[in-house]
Amino acid sequence: GIKKSVAAEIINQGSMTLPSKILYEIVKESGSDSIKIEEKDKNWAKIKAGTSMYNLAGTASEEYPDFPEYNETKLISLPCDLVKELIDKTVFSVAQERESNYTLTGILFEKGKNKEGKSILRMVSSDGHRLSIMEKELDKESDKIIIEKNTLIPRKGVSEIKKACEGQKKFSIGSDKKQIVVKTKNALMIVRLMNGEFPDYGSIVNVIEKKNVIEIERLGFLESLKRTNLFTEDTFNAIQLSVDENKLVLSSQNMDYGNAKDEMEINYTGEPLELGFNCRYFIDTLQVMRSDMIRAYVNSDQSPCLLEGDADQGFISIIMPMKI
Repeated sequence: GIKKSVAAEIINQGSMTLPSKILYEIVKESGSDSIKIEEKDKNWAKIKAGTSMYNLAGTASEEYPDFPEYNETKLISLPCDLVKELIDKTVFSVAQERESNYTLTGILFEKGKNKEGKSILRMVSSDGHRLSIMEKELDKESDKIIIEKNTLIPRKGVSEIKKACEGQKKFSIGSDKKQIVVKTKNALMIVRLMNGEFPDYGSIVNVIEKKNVIEIERLGFLESLKRTNLFTEDTFNAIQLSVDENKLVLSSQNMDYGNAKDEMEINYTGEPLELGFNCRYFIDTLQVMRSDMIRAYVNSDQSPCLLEGDADQGFISIIMPMKI
């Protein structure tokens, strides 16, 4: 549920329920800085917006469901930038609703410790073909936050939490076993959590030994991927990455259009490799990163690829290979 207040001139106090979609469209298309809403008999509302007048059918406010209860004392203040970065670097790899594993259609929200023993908040997402992990350190005040084990936030709820960050420096947040609560100066949002357990992602991270290391300029790699992706098949976006000494060759083929090839200089430590991946997954990851130079690690031509960068502390992306 979402509850929000806005500044208004109140002539007579009262309440009623109006259909949100058509009310939104009225406001959007009005071209006016303000609108006037007047309650009429039998739950009708008279709305004046700009040069237009509307009569909109509503329902009694008593019929609207009760807003969920929450514990105000459990809410802890967090910087909006911290939460926004957690979301931005994980939401892109959440599984779509059609995916078979229901728990992958949400984001795992955790509190834990990093390798240095400092308290962190972590978000994790996966669609079964890629894995994104982002964690941020907490200061002394933020460390008071309590996150229940296996807190799974649905994708839509995560998007609404991000919207709540807009225009705010801080907001209050807290959770229990059934819901997560977000409160700003003029809005309150309660998101129902998902049931089920998120898969164990630690085993995937630990399997990558980092023995073959590609160091590459991020923006140049991103542009090369976009060019090569023009000739991939739409279903799988498959590309081949050929790595040898200090050169990376990207190639793709399309049954209707032909093929493409692009080359880049890299810093490489390891054996020659022929790798196959979904090009779209690399593009999605590189677009949320900030590092000028990134590192890609692979064990072999059949193993996942791990991406990280110095200016993206706390973030790793793992992409599963494809057979080309």
